[in-house]
Amino acid sequence: MRAGGAMSRVEEEPVLAAPGRDAALTAAVLSLTAVVFALVADHGILARIQRVDDAWLRLMVSSRSAPVTAIARFLNLLGLVYVTLPVRIAIAGFLALRRRWWHLAAFASAVVLSEILIGTLKDVYDRARPPGSLVATSGASFPSGHSIAASVTVVAAVIALVPPGRARVAWGAAAAGFSVLMALSRAYLGAHWLSDAIAGVLLGTSCALLAALVADGLQRRRRADRPGAHPPVSGTVRPADRR
Repeated sequence: MRAGGAMSRVEEEPVLAAPGRDAALTAAVLSLTAVVFALVADHGILARIQRVDDAWLRLMVSSRSAPVTAIARFLNLLGLVYVTLPVRIAIAGFLALRRRWWHLAAFASAVVLSEILIGTLKDVYDRARPPGSLVATSGASFPSGHSIAASVTVVAAVIALVPPGRARVAWGAAAAGFSVLMALSRAYLGAHWLSDAIAGVLLGTSCALLAALVADGLQRRRRADRPGAHPPVSGTVRPADRR
């Protein structure tokens, strides 16, 4: 602290509060994601998955209603780049203004990684879209780009913006619910097979968790390498609080 009682520099809090627990969660989600993608890559297993996808699509078509279709179309709009890009820029800008550089790195890395994987994996799998989509589509079907974009954005945003604790858990649950809702809407509209949507949610979540884990590890290592490093504080400490 400088002479005259000036406030000390507030250090950015860690991206993750419990790296061990979050590493286990990330490993579990990554493993499940890898299994799903491996199963779809096997033509024999994909034929069985396709039967489930066909049955789900028939169920969706038979149960369509005007109100549900309107909600699904609205979710389709939310997943378009014209919406997700401004939201992502706004979040990144907010983190930069608050000088939360490690949180910004986690968020931006998750988004960039997901965008790279979307195009790459679609080209690799080259799966045909379901017939009769209610919304305009382009490119291959697997995995669902809308599901990836929605899940990586909301999960990475929760990690970057919400402090660890009950609030992050609650917002994380809300983010997971939104991701699932987006996935179901893609299958409902016939824009993707159900397996496309499930894989998209898993991949987007994996990107968000992995980026946060890596950023947190680098942040802690850099702090530990600094001489005289102290644990981060959540705000300015007043003299009266030092009892």
